[in-house]
Amino acid sequence: MNKNNSMKRNAFLFLLLLGIISLLSDFTHEGARSIYGSYLGLIGASALVISFTSGLGEFIGQAFRLVTGPIADKTKKYWLMMFIGYALNLLVIPLLMFVDASIWEVAIILILLERVGKGIRAPAKSALTSFTAPHLGAGKSFAIQEAMDQFGAFLGPIFVFVVLSLNKGSELDGYQLAFGLLGIFAILTLIILAISRYKYPHPDELETTKSKQSIRGNKAFKFYMIAVALIAFGFIDYPVLAFHMSDQSLIDITYIPLLYALAMGVDAIAALIFGHYFDKKGIVSLIWAIAITLFMAPIFFLSTSLTGIIIGVILWGIGMGAQESILKAVVSTMVSKEKRATAYGIFYTVFGSAWFIGSLLIGVFYEINVLYVVLFSTTVELFAVLFLSIYLLKKDHKTEVL
Repeated sequence: MNKNNSMKRNAFLFLLLLGIISLLSDFTHEGARSIYGSYLGLIGASALVISFTSGLGEFIGQAFRLVTGPIADKTKKYWLMMFIGYALNLLVIPLLMFVDASIWEVAIILILLERVGKGIRAPAKSALTSFTAPHLGAGKSFAIQEAMDQFGAFLGPIFVFVVLSLNKGSELDGYQLAFGLLGIFAILTLIILAISRYKYPHPDELETTKSKQSIRGNKAFKFYMIAVALIAFGFIDYPVLAFHMSDQSLIDITYIPLLYALAMGVDAIAALIFGHYFDKKGIVSLIWAIAITLFMAPIFFLSTSLTGIIIGVILWGIGMGAQESILKAVVSTMVSKEKRATAYGIFYTVFGSAWFIGSLLIGVFYEINVLYVVLFSTTVELFAVLFLSIYLLKKDHKTEVL
């Protein structure tokens, strides 16, 4: 086996371990996330509080990465940050089993802490994934990692659905049992993480190519952050979709996590398709993904049929798949590995800030009239499509530039 093939094999095996970690962790926190909206509604939170919590959680988790990204670059302690982040990200979830309606504010705090944990480990994880890109392709690396990530996100909500369906006690008892059982998979995640650290103590050595691409003066990166902000600003988070289905009694509340599982399955498939497309066509793949998801809000919120709800959830899953694979893959092609965790910290902060402000507005609009939610989301995402399209028409840049 020649050196190139050996490096490619090592890169793939390392990516596979990261994928298993993602699978188990997403099984845990996405399983929990699938019922956050309906659970918070059950213990007394309003639509505005749920939307605010969702947006604030994303903002805190994303903004914190502006600090954790540079720390990862300077210290190279990628594994330490992964351990701390995953421990906080996952171990707070089983604590939700002890929360009831009398202390619903505690549930809000725990959900926010879960996002903080993700903020600690996310830049390091994205940087680790990017080190395999020279051997496997940026789009494919992030798509494979995202597909395994979303396979866990697909199975987690199904697991929660089964727990809720088999529960013989009160509705709240079912939710608390689900949160408690998810703790088992949190422990498994940390065990696989320890094995990965032992197997690959210096993962940054996988990427041997030298690059002078930095962040300061990188006009393409700055432009890309504007596009990322627009995409996040108009995108609606699933807890809002879950609350809408529950509040309007569109389906039995038990099936809400099952629909989330469907979205995660679509997410995984979309990530693989658009990741492969990205390696061939670059940012055009992102434009197509956003264009497709433009129809999500009107179909989901203006429909009263089960078919419309399912189509809306599928389109939401496509949008998530593109976000989780292509958005991060682009960054890996624009910034050198020495500053990549910092770049991901900036990326996540911009994304999270826009997501928070957008989620807050969506919550306010929902309280007034759901039609305003549809108009807001569709208009902002359309601007994102036009923004990227005009740039491409003017510059005609390829993948390695943007």
